Amino acid sequence: MSTGYQIVEQNGLHYVTFQIVKWVDLFTRQIYRDIVIDSLRYCQQNKGLEVYAFVIMSNHVHLLLRSDIGRLSDTIRDFKSFTAKEILSSIASEPESRKDWMLNLFEFSAKQHKRNEKYQIWTHENHSEYIFSDKFLFQKINYIHENPVRAGLVAKAEDYLYSSASAYAALPCLLNVLVQYMPVETVSASKSIRTENEYGK
Repeated sequence: MSTGYQIVEQNGLHYVTFQIVKWVDLFTRQIYRDIVIDSLRYCQQNKGLEVYAFVIMSNHVHLLLRSDIGRLSDTIRDFKSFTAKEILSSIASEPESRKDWMLNLFEFSAKQHKRNEKYQIWTHENHSEYIFSDKFLFQKINYIHENPVRAGLVAKAEDYLYSSASAYAALPCLLNVLVQYMPVETVSASKSIRTENEYGK
């Protein structure tokens, strides 16, 4: 049984996390990261998926997603199923020094759930959270974009290629995203607080 938060508002904006089983560092390889990007792009073009922010880390993916046809759960299911098959195909056909180790872990994980096939790539949970306010939205955008910085991969969020931070900095991005701009009053308040802190007021 899934322990992740369930998506109730199928046409609402959600923060979701897709995690590789056993925290396998699958996405240290570009070929697997590109499968995720290509599949998200396909879902945008053919399944009504709207992407507001994303980041691909070594063993998980954070996204802000919405379905403009009200079928977010179905799209996520199809996305995870397709990417799992594509990743397994790439592991089998491409040079992969960790092939046996990964397949053993994926096979072991599959045996823990009756509904699985031979291998399981993604955990069943999506850890979905409904975005209910602008404040929560921008908290999640910032959290997503700062992941590579916190991990010590880059100094600036916009320098991480597999993230939408570059789009928010008006730079080229691997995926078209619906950039959300912070309300002017929120920006002004943030600057005011920062200035006061800097001068010890």
